[in-house]
Formats: sequence, structure tokens, C-alpha cells
Amino acid sequence: MKSSTLNTKGFKFKQFSIEGGQSGMPVSTDGVLLGAWAFQDSKSDNTTPFHILDIGTGTGLLALMCAQRFSNAEIHAIDIDQHAYHAAKLNVSHSPWAKRIVVEHGDILTATPSKTFDAIICNPPYFNDGEHSQHAQRATARHTKTLEHKQLIRICYQLLSEYGTASFILPMTEGEQFITLAKEEGFNLTRLCKIKPTANKPVSRLLFELQKQETDTEHSELIIRDELGYTQAFTELTRSFYLKM
Repeated sequence: MKSSTLNTKGFKFKQFSIEGGQSGMPVSTDGVLLGAWAFQDSKSDNTTPFHILDIGTGTGLLALMCAQRFSNAEIHAIDIDQHAYHAAKLNVSHSPWAKRIVVEHGDILTATPSKTFDAIICNPPYFNDGEHSQHAQRATARHTKTLEHKQLIRICYQLLSEYGTASFILPMTEGEQFITLAKEEGFNLTRLCKIKPTANKPVSRLLFELQKQETDTEHSELIIRDELGYTQAFTELTRSFYLKM
């Protein structure tokens, strides 16, 4: 694989901006969906996380979205890639929430946080096989070579508090496999949202949340576009972030 760097396109949101630098992955709909959807428990009054861990923060998108949504939360963001770390540090420093977000350059598998977290958020790499990207940063962000799903599940179980919630997004097949592995490691599936690009297309992504406690699963579906553009459900979910929503 070539080690060439890749300039990553920036993106402006309503309350913060993302400069990608050479982090490897631009702002994606996946990330925005996860950041807007995570940690909304309709079955509980205790829905506000206070200590959030963002694994594989990339440009810091999820950390910043969580800071915007949860005004009292302290967020710890970590990424193994140095380019991503520098991009996230820059974006956090330019945001209104710099005092509540700590960005760390490191490997979550060997990091030693001093506490557990009541919320973990992660847009994980998902290619288990196939050709790697020719760009090292994009390959790290997209391929499980540096963070296998079973390893990720186990470290999340260690770092999540007893009543905490871990939130993820993955393609359909990889998501189903991830959920199966998570259940084998002691997790329970608390929320599952199936994402469809349009009503007539198959499910393309799974948004899902895991907890240690036994619970019923809340099922839902979200369609991104209809014949008029973005659906009302997608617009309502992302309105606080996208400039033109």
C-alpha cells in the first residue's frame, strides 16, 4: 500500500466547522447520523451522558456533535492516526466546547483511561477483507486491520460503566455480524435503526446501541430521501447540525 497522504475536504456545520487536514476520511452521512441519533433513550428519563468516549475520532466530528447536544458532558476523543489527531485537535480548539473535549493520540487497545464512561460512540472501520485504500490514513479509518471488531467490542465492555450505552453505525452485513459478536461478549441490543437511502432501496446501514443490562430492543427505520429531497424524519434528526436544514 502506498503511504501517500490525502487532503481531506472540510465541512461547515451550524455551530462548528471541520477541517480534515490529512485525516483520511471526510465528513460522511454515516457520522452525522450516528452523532445525531446516539443516546436518545425513549424508555428512560436518564438520557444525558456526562462522560463520553469517542473511539477513532477522526476529525473530531462525533466528539463535537456530542458536545453540542449534551451541554454538561465531558468528552474524551482518541485516534491512532497522527493526522486525524492533529485535525481533531484543531477542530476542537476552534469550537465553542474546547474546554470539555480532550483529544488523545493513541491506540484504544493499549490506552489506560482513568475512569469508565457512561457513553461510548464509535463509527468503526468496517472492511473485513478486500482491497485496502492506497492511502494509509483512509485505510486506517475504513479497514479493520488496525481495530478488529471483536477487539473493539471487548475494550468497549471494559470501558463502559455498568449502566452505560455504546453506540455504533455499520453497513448492514457488518452490523449484523458486530451485534452477534457483541452478544457473545455479554452485551445486549437496546436500540436498532435500519437506514435506507430511499423507500425502494434495501437497508444500507444499521445504527445500534449496546448495554450490559438486559433490555428489550427498540426497533425503528429511517429513510434518507424521497421524491422531494430529504425526508422529514432525516431533516428533523439532523436539523441542529446541517446548515441548510
